[in-house]
Amino acid sequence: MGDECEWMKLPIDQKCEHKVWKARLNGYEEAAKLFQKIQDEKSPEWSKYLGLIKKFVTESNAVAQLKGLEAALVYIENAHVAGRTTGEVTSGVVNKVFNQPKARAKELGVEICLMYIEIEKAEPVQEELLKGLDNKNPKIVVACIETIRKALGEFGSKIVQLKPIVKALPKLFESREKAVRDEAKLLAVEVYKWIRDALRPPLQNINSLQLKELEEEWVKLPTTAPRQTRFLRSQQDLKTKFEQHQAAGDDEEGDEEAEVPVVDAYDLLEPVEILLKLPKDFYEKIEAKKWQERKEALEALEVLVKNPKIEPGDYADLVRALKKVIGKDSNVLLVALGAKCLAGLASGLRKKFQSYATHVVPTLLEKFKEKKPQVVQALQEAIDAVFLSTTLQNLSEDVLAVMENKNPSIKQQASLFLARSFRCCTPSMLPKSLLKPLCAALLKQINDSAAEVRDSAFEALGTALRVVGERLMNPFLVDVDKLKLDKIKECSDKVELILGNKSAGTSKVAKPGPQGKVVPSSSSGDKVDAPATKSGPSKKPTKPGGQPKKGKGPGPASGPGGKGKKATEIREVEPELSIEVCEERAATVLPASCLQQLDSSNWKERLASMEEFQKGVEVTDKRALPCQALVRMLAKKPGWKETNFQVMQMKLYIVALVAQKGNFSRTSAEVVLDGLVDKTGDIKCGVKAKEALTAIAEACSLPWTAEQVVAMAFAQKNPKNQAEALNWLATSIKECGFAGLNVKAFISNVKIALAATNPAVRTSAITLLGVMYLYMGAPLRMFFEDEKPALLSQIDAEFEKMQGQTPPAPIRKLAKRDADEEEAPEEPDEEENGHAQDLLPRTDISDKITSELVEKLGDKNWKIRKEGLDELSTILNEAKLIQPNIGELPGVLKGRLNDSNKILVQQTLTILQQMATAMGPNVKQHVKILGIPIITVFGDSKSNVRAAALTTLNSWVEKTGMKEWLDGEDLSEELKKENPFLRQELLGWLAEKLPTLRSTPPDLILCLPHVYACLEDRNGDVRKKAQDALPTFMMHLGYEKMVRAAAKLKSTSKDQVVAALEKAQAIVPAKPAASAKTSSKSNAARPPSTAAMRAHSATINDDTDAPALKNDPKKNKATGPTAKVKPGIGKKVLSKPNLKDDEDKSGPIFIIIPNAKEQRVKDERTLKVLKWNFTTPRDEYTEQLKTQMSSCVAKWVQDEMFHPDFHHHIKALTALLEHLESETEGVVGCLDLILKWLTLRFFDTNTTVLMKVLEYLKLIFTVLSKEDYHLTDNEASSFIPYLINKVGEPKDLIRKDVRSIMNMMCKVYPASKMFNFIMEGLKSKNSKQRAECLEELGALIEVYDLNVCQPTPAKALKEIASQIGDRDTSVRNAALNTVVTVYNICGDQVFKLIGNLSEKELSMLEERIKRSAKKPSVVSTKQVEEKTSRTQGLNPNAAVPRKGCEEVPTKLKIMYRTYRIQARSNNSHSTSESAPMIPREFQLDLDEIENDNNTGGCELPDLVQHKLDELYEPVSIPEPKNRSVSPHFDEIHGSTDSTINFVVSQVASGDINTSIQALAQIDEVLRQEDKADTMSGHIDQFLIATFMQLRLIYNTHMADEKLNKAEILKLYSCIIGNMITLFHVEPLAKEASMGVLKDLMHGLILLMLDSRLDDLDEGPQLIRSVNLLMVKVLEKSDPTNILSSLIVLLQDSLLATTNNTPKFSELVMKCLWRMIRLLPSIVNIINVDRILLDIHNFMRIFPRERLKQMKCDLPTRTQKTLLHTLCKLLGPKIMDHLVLIENKNESELEAYLRRVTKHSMALSGGKIDSETEKGGSTIEDKESKAKISETLAEIFKKIGSKENTREGLAELYEYRKKYSDADIEPFLRKSSQFFQNYIERGLRLVENEREGKGRISSSSSSAGFSSPPDESPYVASSTSIPSAGSTNGEEVGPAVYLERLKILRQRCGLENNSKLEERQPATSLLSKPTVPTVASSSELLHNKLAHLRDSREYNQEQESHHPPVQSNSNATSAANLDDLKKRLERIKSSRK
Repeated sequence: MGDECEWMKLPIDQKCEHKVWKARLNGYEEAAKLFQKIQDEKSPEWSKYLGLIKKFVTESNAVAQLKGLEAALVYIENAHVAGRTTGEVTSGVVNKVFNQPKARAKELGVEICLMYIEIEKAEPVQEELLKGLDNKNPKIVVACIETIRKALGEFGSKIVQLKPIVKALPKLFESREKAVRDEAKLLAVEVYKWIRDALRPPLQNINSLQLKELEEEWVKLPTTAPRQTRFLRSQQDLKTKFEQHQAAGDDEEGDEEAEVPVVDAYDLLEPVEILLKLPKDFYEKIEAKKWQERKEALEALEVLVKNPKIEPGDYADLVRALKKVIGKDSNVLLVALGAKCLAGLASGLRKKFQSYATHVVPTLLEKFKEKKPQVVQALQEAIDAVFLSTTLQNLSEDVLAVMENKNPSIKQQASLFLARSFRCCTPSMLPKSLLKPLCAALLKQINDSAAEVRDSAFEALGTALRVVGERLMNPFLVDVDKLKLDKIKECSDKVELILGNKSAGTSKVAKPGPQGKVVPSSSSGDKVDAPATKSGPSKKPTKPGGQPKKGKGPGPASGPGGKGKKATEIREVEPELSIEVCEERAATVLPASCLQQLDSSNWKERLASMEEFQKGVEVTDKRALPCQALVRMLAKKPGWKETNFQVMQMKLYIVALVAQKGNFSRTSAEVVLDGLVDKTGDIKCGVKAKEALTAIAEACSLPWTAEQVVAMAFAQKNPKNQAEALNWLATSIKECGFAGLNVKAFISNVKIALAATNPAVRTSAITLLGVMYLYMGAPLRMFFEDEKPALLSQIDAEFEKMQGQTPPAPIRKLAKRDADEEEAPEEPDEEENGHAQDLLPRTDISDKITSELVEKLGDKNWKIRKEGLDELSTILNEAKLIQPNIGELPGVLKGRLNDSNKILVQQTLTILQQMATAMGPNVKQHVKILGIPIITVFGDSKSNVRAAALTTLNSWVEKTGMKEWLDGEDLSEELKKENPFLRQELLGWLAEKLPTLRSTPPDLILCLPHVYACLEDRNGDVRKKAQDALPTFMMHLGYEKMVRAAAKLKSTSKDQVVAALEKAQAIVPAKPAASAKTSSKSNAARPPSTAAMRAHSATINDDTDAPALKNDPKKNKATGPTAKVKPGIGKKVLSKPNLKDDEDKSGPIFIIIPNAKEQRVKDERTLKVLKWNFTTPRDEYTEQLKTQMSSCVAKWVQDEMFHPDFHHHIKALTALLEHLESETEGVVGCLDLILKWLTLRFFDTNTTVLMKVLEYLKLIFTVLSKEDYHLTDNEASSFIPYLINKVGEPKDLIRKDVRSIMNMMCKVYPASKMFNFIMEGLKSKNSKQRAECLEELGALIEVYDLNVCQPTPAKALKEIASQIGDRDTSVRNAALNTVVTVYNICGDQVFKLIGNLSEKELSMLEERIKRSAKKPSVVSTKQVEEKTSRTQGLNPNAAVPRKGCEEVPTKLKIMYRTYRIQARSNNSHSTSESAPMIPREFQLDLDEIENDNNTGGCELPDLVQHKLDELYEPVSIPEPKNRSVSPHFDEIHGSTDSTINFVVSQVASGDINTSIQALAQIDEVLRQEDKADTMSGHIDQFLIATFMQLRLIYNTHMADEKLNKAEILKLYSCIIGNMITLFHVEPLAKEASMGVLKDLMHGLILLMLDSRLDDLDEGPQLIRSVNLLMVKVLEKSDPTNILSSLIVLLQDSLLATTNNTPKFSELVMKCLWRMIRLLPSIVNIINVDRILLDIHNFMRIFPRERLKQMKCDLPTRTQKTLLHTLCKLLGPKIMDHLVLIENKNESELEAYLRRVTKHSMALSGGKIDSETEKGGSTIEDKESKAKISETLAEIFKKIGSKENTREGLAELYEYRKKYSDADIEPFLRKSSQFFQNYIERGLRLVENEREGKGRISSSSSSAGFSSPPDESPYVASSTSIPSAGSTNGEEVGPAVYLERLKILRQRCGLENNSKLEERQPATSLLSKPTVPTVASSSELLHNKLAHLRDSREYNQEQESHHPPVQSNSNATSAANLDDLKKRLERIKSSRK
């Protein structure tokens, strides 16, 4: 009793384990009660009993066991952890419960098993129950069978796996125990309910009596399908549905039929190994000479292949033997037997036979020539069985090949095979790309002479029609007449589809096993057109037909369809006409006189006949035009040998006209082509000949015409003709498209052209290759790899030009495409993708794969095997591109992949890689036999072999796609192999590839068990790869499926796997979006527009997001490759995919994972991953980074980041830039990974990417600084060293940006730690890097004092001082400067810190210290404060100031750089000379800045306060006045240059007031001559800021209606006033560089042309001020720079097609004319070499022919005038100034100058110098009569030439005026009366113009160059003489003073006393030159005023040697003004 009391006190769990059975009984009872009370299934109480439940069921005491079983059942039903006990508890039930005599125990045991199944543990329960079937105790066996039967009856065949049950049934029927047999019978009946007849084959070998009993029972069963009655916990929704059905009755039972899974009997069978059972002498016998022996071998094989399921293996040799028997055996009985064996083998292997299918199908099809029915039937069975193992797509090429066979039996059987195959297909299995060629071949056969061929073709077409529906088939049946179409439809109605019949899976048993697998989709039979309907609207063809099928000959499908096709046939088959018939037909169109004069000997008559010929053709109707007759008339003698070019041009034009107007056949074309080709190289007739060729190409198709033209050109041997023919072809391809061209023929001719001696032919060939590259891409280069390296480099350069460009849309409609042009957008299916590949000619190498080569490859000696591989490699190299037929090679190469010699394995992999490239997409046929073995190589222990295998595998996948690899069990079989290398490589590869797929085959799920096994692999790398692969599997299979698959695992494994699945669920990548066909191309072609679109979409509201995205493609439609899409279709087709793309990319790109960064740091510290430390990044670093990024960066961004093409890197950077502000937290979370990726980009060679990276880095560090983030040591160490490496870049722009970033980093990383990294940079071998690092160290020390030096100042400074002795000057200087910086801080102590130096180094240092401006002193508090403010308030983009390095601030440089890039992109043009468009990321977003209005995050800093307030009060703008120097100016000037930089940078401010204040300060500095020098060195900077502000006003302020226009005018006035002041200070004006002057002039001209100014009151006045400013810029700037900038600006303006109007170019030319006027005075100071280089570049871009094509001839005349003036001034010496021009012998400029100098030397001494002419001296004083004669001769020569007539007249007028006694009568007498009158009239006209009384040019201006460019140096010279008015004796009328009064009134408000005349307005300097007209009074006044102003300027120049007066007093100015007013009043009164 005491013991009982003792155990009663114990807790329940201890009672359950007590040794006393009563205690246990009590414990079980209490436990059951406790389990029922616990409400929470996840209560921790459950876990206490986890290990006890097995003891509950295995209780030894029978009474206690019952209670234990009851408690266990309650536990299993309620506890969430119960699943973990499944295996052990079920095992206990089977072994300890099912053998109990008590029925209750047995019932509870069954219930426990069923409850485990209900909680999702069916697999382990079934496994234990099946084990129980082998138990020796029959009671246990019977109970297990009963439990299985109940489970199947209640849960159904979806939950309970039938395959292992069916496998066990035959054994149970053999049991000795009757109870077991009876229970097995009940189980078989239950199984039959679920799978019906599929159960028969596995039970066919049991006792016949038992089978009979079963048959009787099966017959009694109801025909309705059984239904699941008990449901899993996850199927509660089904349970509810089932209960509702039960309540409503069983009426809806029929609806549930489809839910019953259809089981294929094949899956229930055990495979049989037959290879080992083959007779040992099988292969000897099958080759035996006696047919009986061969028969024996085949019969032995036939027995083996009758097994319905065969074990997979290597059947290559067996298939090869059978193929030989079928194909070559002479005994037809053996052929039939071989076919039966092959059929059995294919049926037994099913999908495993796929790799052999393509090898045997051609043989089977060819053998259909046999007539015997027995053989034909066997062959049919064989080919049908083979078809079921593969797809019709794989066999289509073989079938199409035999469809052209002459043997009707073969054609008939091929068609019947297609009919049977179609019957097994669904619509999705027959895409348009497959149907099109098959239907084309079948349509040919319905016209065959043999009735059986026609009938079989009808049957095949009818079957196809039934499968895919009429909508898809109709386009292919357009040309079929009604009778035949009715026959096809009749056949269609008779067809019974295998996959369309719902009962197919259950009714067909004997042979339809394969269909059973596909039957679940059979319900689609009723919805055949559903998928098609869905995509219908966007793809519905408006006209029948389609583009020609490539590479398949002229079948019906290759024609355009409809009328177009018939017309083409008519044209092509037109017979040749005799000359008599031609004459008759021509006479109906042409007049008789025309025909008679065609061969006249008088060319004029021939020309007249041509004109009549042309008229006759033009007026004749198209249908009545006898094309052949007409062209034969043209070819009559003299025909194409015509000598008169006018006649020949007309003849060529008529050929083109006839081709365009009439039905021009190829027969007609052949008449004229030879003659046309012969004339292509003719200078005068070449253009017309090419036009005629183009017209013929349009009429007869480009492919045919091009082939003829090229062949004829190369037959004629004329290099000019060859070159021009190739040029014509290149142009025609662009205009007409590339479809159908015979690439092979062109390649052979191009190779001939490349070998030509004539350079023009080679150049044309390379140009043609460039055009072909646009369409064909990289494969084209393979054909030219054997060319010479020099030639190959030229080809590569041409290809590089075309890189990234898209083929232009065809602009000409070829005749063959007229019928279906509207369908063109609809056909970019798979055909278009493989288009380039299809065009390339492929070689059949099957004949080269000889038996000797195969034997070599299989030889035992490795050296011979290597020889074989070398031979094979040579064959592939020579063939370039090959056909897929490679004979016995696949089987042999597969063996070499397992070679014991690893070198041969690698060589085999290389060959396979070659094969993939050579075979292209067709390599997919060999995936199963050759591709899968590549994966097996992953198991090799050597990393280099595995790497080679991965490369090969990727090259195959690139050609085949992933579907072929994922189909079937092959991949899962590979994963099953327990090889750690294979598993980790394969899983890594899958993790990389799966995210790129939109869908995967269902067979992917077969890999899951093995992936789960890899999660528990002993190898850590395998486990990691498996974890990485899980999200990618989940992406396609879904979480639920994967969890369900994990349920089959053991409990311990399952928990681990489920936990991993839950983790993976959080990071499942999104599926890639389906993009438009052309999206990848258009994005590559137009990155700027894409970026702009994204940037735009980022700024608009969510509501407007979708419309914006839809509209963008429409706007860009005309420029992209989609321009040819019809509007009706294009909108839908294009907008949807683009929208989807953007939706997929619209989410965040960073995934924030808590503590992920810390974990990465920890992994690196513990060496779990590679430390980020390398000299050059290896692949493993890239892969590691990619893996780390996969979990925290969006998949699409990651794809762009790690793409091999740099364009994608730019896209990734664009995305990072766009998301920088919005995802700051994500950026910080992934900062270490971002910085690491950016370091990889540092190793790229592409400058664009590097610049983008630096741009991003500047922005990211700015953001990090704002966020007050500090870099971790891990981030810094993985980034800063690589950044420091880039500071040694040779490009100055990159170095500056890197320095800027290094300076910014001090805000986010301690300067002392930064110091260490920079010190490491001193160890570099790059001298630039060392110098930059030393400068950076100096800057850090200057800002942060010596405390920054690490580890100690002494050690650091010793290292720095050691650089003083460096060999490189820049390093020495930088080291000295840094030490001097230290000296300025600590004085003489520096000498102790730097240690011992050599005497030389010490003397250099002392000298530098002496020269240093600063003196050592103790650091004052003020300096400390200043340094602190510098470090805290440093502009993010501004560099730390350095000693001796006064640079423009980085911010302004960036502004300038981006402005220049933007300007270039705006002015870019479509020609090859144009610069590529710069992506938007490199442009300053001025629009955003301008619209910001200081409300955004980017605010301009306040001006540094230097007590300047007094200067601003008052600031009267726009009336700037001289003020006395501010007392604080010296203080301002005394500060560093940063003050000026700061003020200048504010000039470009978006705020008008800020800009005006900055301009006011600069104006004050410029006006005081003693202070103006401080602006030296800042002029470029100031001008950049100024024209940036001008652009801001032009683009933003003027467009802003809210802004007061008066403020804008104020700002304009300040800018123009400032610049006028600046250009008065000549030393400063000359500092402006060429590029800045170019942009300044560009901005000022745009301002003058701004029509918006006309609407403002003071607008005209502003334009006059700009006019005056431009004159000053032209006069005061450095003449070389301004002249050079004007030439470049003219060049840019002529190139531009959008922004600049013709007026712009004219104004630039006027500025050039002004400079030409100044040339005589500046020729000695300009850099002529530079000017000539710029002219050379101009002439290179605009050669003479191109200039002549322009509408306006002013550019030509301007260029000539400039060169003539230079030649005139420099003479022959000008030829010495061509040194800067490379290849000057090829320069057009050099040739031109030689002509001009030669001409001038011939006339030397004959021309009077212009300066002497101005002197007005007499003839007697200046020259002899002989010289007079020469001068006059030259003048009259000029008058006689067209170009120089007016110049000659002007010179003659001047000559007569100066030498009044000169006699010109002798010269006049020699000419005609008309010419004499002309000269007299011309002289009068010149006199009127000079005197101002007659016709004058309306464009005369203050600048004094009114004439056109040719005349400007001469005619205008008289008007530019300062004293012209007085010398001519003209009276100055009152109108002049009135005009001056008007001007003074307008300007009198500006009391600027400095130089009145320089503020005075000028009239239109840049007005457009026009034809002279009668001048108005105002124009006369303008003219006189110009004379007066010129006079004043001349006087100023004469007095320039006097010291200038610094300022005039106000009194003097007022007196002058009063005097002027009085004089003007007197004038006014006198007029009255």
